[in-house]
Amino acid sequence: MSAVEPAFAAEYRGALLRYLDGTPESGLEQAYELGRKAMNAGMGILEMAELQTILMASVAGSPPGEEKIQAAGRFFQESLSSYEMTHRAFREANSALRHLNELLEEQAKRIAHALHDDAAQLLVSVHLGLEELGMDLQPAQRGQLQDLREILDKIEERLRQFSHELRPMMLDDLGLLPALRFLGQSVGKRSGLSVSVESSLAERLPPALETALYRIFQEMLNNAAKHSRAKEVRIDLRREGNQIQASVRDDGKGFDPEAESRIRRGLGLMGIRERVEALRGTISIQSAPGEGAHVRVTLPMRS
Repeated sequence: MSAVEPAFAAEYRGALLRYLDGTPESGLEQAYELGRKAMNAGMGILEMAELQTILMASVAGSPPGEEKIQAAGRFFQESLSSYEMTHRAFREANSALRHLNELLEEQAKRIAHALHDDAAQLLVSVHLGLEELGMDLQPAQRGQLQDLREILDKIEERLRQFSHELRPMMLDDLGLLPALRFLGQSVGKRSGLSVSVESSLAERLPPALETALYRIFQEMLNNAAKHSRAKEVRIDLRREGNQIQASVRDDGKGFDPEAESRIRRGLGLMGIRERVEALRGTISIQSAPGEGAHVRVTLPMRS
């Protein structure tokens, strides 16, 4: 417990005594304020319960009467009100974040499909028009037309890449593992990274879970490609009971996980944490300068 524990314990004991001696209304108000103070100081519910138990033995008599036990229970319950409200706010924030992520994914899917289908059809029309136009041109002009076709081919390739990065149709059609392997190949081709994907999963996961894991791995691979100076990245994905264990390990330059928040934002770690916490998962980051990085994520299957 913190360094202020003795002073807080004395303050709590005094308030509890006054409440048990017959000042119910103001006593409950003080219990609420003491609960806020304890929470802000970093005390947990178990520490509060331990303090209440110890104090009851000394202030309520031995054995304590039923009336005092009930009164002390009301005092303790009120002191935990701040914890309850904070817990509710956290759950509501998580729910809102999950809903926002779902909306963003739907928008990304819509834009990705538009890029892949609508834009591709327009480019086909342009190619056909150029082909028809080229039939009436001289050989030298046809060569210039071919240069235009090559530019269009590059545009088409870039559109496919943008579409996949926004929302890979492979993720919806074939599942997480094929999409991850394709992502690893794309990042490797672009950055020179050697990306390996290992998994013991034998079945598809719930759609929300697959999407979350894909985005987490996507961010981690982008981090490795942009910041880590790594040569190899290993992705591991497996199920253990009702949990999904996912990890990414690279051999890059490493970093200090406890560095200032500005650095963590630059590495995308805050976004990863928010996505993991929204799914009631946990994340562990192990790294040090010169020793690479190992990020492990645990997500419940109920996601």
